[in-house]
Amino acid sequence: MRLVTVYRVDYVRKTRVPIGGVEERRRRKRGNNLFGLIRLARSLYGTGDEDSLYIAVDGAEARRSWAARA
Repeated sequence: MRLVTVYRVDYVRKTRVPIGGVEERRRRKRGNNLFGLIRLARSLYGTGDEDSLYIAVDGAEARRSWAARA
């Protein structure tokens, strides 16, 4: 398991503010890992439909393999 950082993105100022994290529990890479994490983060940290568009996860953390952690 690893923690992937969740950000609130301000597209006008081009900044990312960390607001929390979601836990990646899959041991193998699957086709929709990143989309699943984004969906989970938006349901946890988004307050509405418009607000959920500003929620993003760190793609580099989500794609990092388990072997690279050790």
